[in-house]
Amino acid sequence: MRLRFTKRGRARFLSQLDIHRTFEWGLRRARVPMAFSAGFSPHPKVSFCGGTQTGVASEAEYAELALIADVDPEALRAALDAALPPGLDVTACAVAAGGSLAGRIEASRWGIRFPGVPVAELTRAVEALLARDSVEVERTTKAGRRTVDVRGAVICAVCRAETADCAILDVVVRHTTPAVRPDDVLTALGVVAVPPLTFPVPPEPTRLEQGLIRADGTLADPLLAAHAQG
Repeated sequence: MRLRFTKRGRARFLSQLDIHRTFEWGLRRARVPMAFSAGFSPHPKVSFCGGTQTGVASEAEYAELALIADVDPEALRAALDAALPPGLDVTACAVAAGGSLAGRIEASRWGIRFPGVPVAELTRAVEALLARDSVEVERTTKAGRRTVDVRGAVICAVCRAETADCAILDVVVRHTTPAVRPDDVLTALGVVAVPPLTFPVPPEPTRLEQGLIRADGTLADPLLAAHAQG
């Protein structure tokens, strides 16, 4: 069974390990007939795909569950949603239909709010980024310093104004190795912007979608894709 769930409000400060443990607790509370791993300390077979950073909100996180009995998807969604804390809201559930879940997720769509930044300033920086063939930034990882090509991962990016002094960037980013994260996009915008783009208030990224890339750059939900291709 495959699930889509959110990471909203205070729940966005949960680490991926915290989310995994919370799901295990929720599955037990909802009495989901889970398959368990073998060994001395068995755990329910739950896998997560492409989790966000701690502190980053999301409307489209995905998990896959291995069950030992048939369960109605909507009944499972409702029971698990009721068992999980606010912010971790299960919004969709579907029977897995062949292939891996990770194989159905190629990119993410992000909405990034820029409080204190007029849309004209953000638009200039985004246009400068899109005009480049490559914009590389460095990031510290557990394996040391890594270089990522932000421009190469950006499929499309559109700016709009929420208010006179708050711009929003809607950007679709291809999943790469290492992954290009929202903070990498912000760093790249700072590299290319003339005059320099400053952030009076920390920008607020939210993952809006994940999925397969369509020809027009939009994303197909991996749960719907599973039914269409199954």
